[in-house]
Amino acid sequence: MVIMARPHIVIVGAGFGGLNAAHGLANADADVTVIDRRNYHLFQPLLYQVATAGLSPAQIAQPIRSILRKAANARVIMGRVTGVDRQRRIVRLADREVAYDTLVLATGSRHAYFGHDEWESVAPGLKKIDDATGIRRRILMAFEQAEQTNDPTARRRFLTFVVIGAGPTGVEMAGAIAELAHVALRNDFRTINPRDARIVLVEAGPRVLAAFPPSLSQSAEQSLKRLHVEVRLGRPVNECDAMGVTIGQERLEASTIVWAAGVASSSAASWLGVEPDRVGRVVVGRDLTLPGNPEIFVIGDTAHAPGRDGKPLPGLAPVAKQQGAYVARVLRARLAGRAAPAPFRYRDFGTMATIGRRSAVADFGWLKVDGTLAWLLWGLIHVTFLIGFRNRFVVLFDWMWSYATFQSGARLITGQGQH
Repeated sequence: MVIMARPHIVIVGAGFGGLNAAHGLANADADVTVIDRRNYHLFQPLLYQVATAGLSPAQIAQPIRSILRKAANARVIMGRVTGVDRQRRIVRLADREVAYDTLVLATGSRHAYFGHDEWESVAPGLKKIDDATGIRRRILMAFEQAEQTNDPTARRRFLTFVVIGAGPTGVEMAGAIAELAHVALRNDFRTINPRDARIVLVEAGPRVLAAFPPSLSQSAEQSLKRLHVEVRLGRPVNECDAMGVTIGQERLEASTIVWAAGVASSSAASWLGVEPDRVGRVVVGRDLTLPGNPEIFVIGDTAHAPGRDGKPLPGLAPVAKQQGAYVARVLRARLAGRAAPAPFRYRDFGTMATIGRRSAVADFGWLKVDGTLAWLLWGLIHVTFLIGFRNRFVVLFDWMWSYATFQSGARLITGQGQH
């Protein structure tokens, strides 16, 4: 009697797409291996709150093994993928090779500096916990250094914060820094007044939140200005260094710069040996497979997947979640010998962005909301999407405490590195 080995499905990346695929394949008639270079899943939409001392990292992250503990057919490998051999059906890691029958690449995205990679050391982006805690250290150290110096010019530089890029991350970051300065830190110092902090949001385009309707963009800009955020539109950053930025022809001295202007895909296209699109994504078909390789799926920020209008779907968490669930349905159908589901169609339930205390914008297509109602909806939806009851409860409690006491509870300067 010959015992046939079960199909082996390898999922690279434990973000929203990869985890939803793994959940959908829990206890299926196949072995599932999830590979990630970290041992935790990160809820990236709230990462900016870690960077601005609103939440601690453990509140928005959960161990991958804990998340998949009830999936008896799933195992987790912590490692960095270095390549894929499509002919041999092998995923290469630094210290081993993992064979697959089906491969799901859900490796997310990274920062894009538009040909100025040297800016990364002085203008960090926000993609992982290390980024968030590093930015938090820079922000809090800026206030500490401003408190200690007697030089008015140096103090102004320490108290100037520049956020580059006015998409959702940039808008949320600028608003959160403004609230930190004007609310949470207002009584903590004796030499300086944290409310003297200057927060500048720079956007090369004509408006903030360009993906939102113009009316919501205008509402968001007004909310930012009420928080004392300076909004600079239509003027790209030409230079960026440790002492500040050049915006058009204007030089702005600043000690803390945050990059939120763009992202690029992971190295998946290089691994597969295929031609990427202009931002490095892998072009896939409507079933999310690599053309000519039905055993390889590419999802999330890594994929150039066509939407209903033919344009590529945006790199949003809901897109990745739905794609991961779709891939699981396709693979379950294959395992059962059933016909494949219809091509993937993204159901757009709307996009949201928050701009500080009791202010947000939400575009649900048929309904556009701003102000307090949008802020409440934003909080409810984000708490619901967090993994784990404990994280939901703790984050909700922290938000309620911060709202009632005007305090931010994670103002710790940790880690090594110079400011």
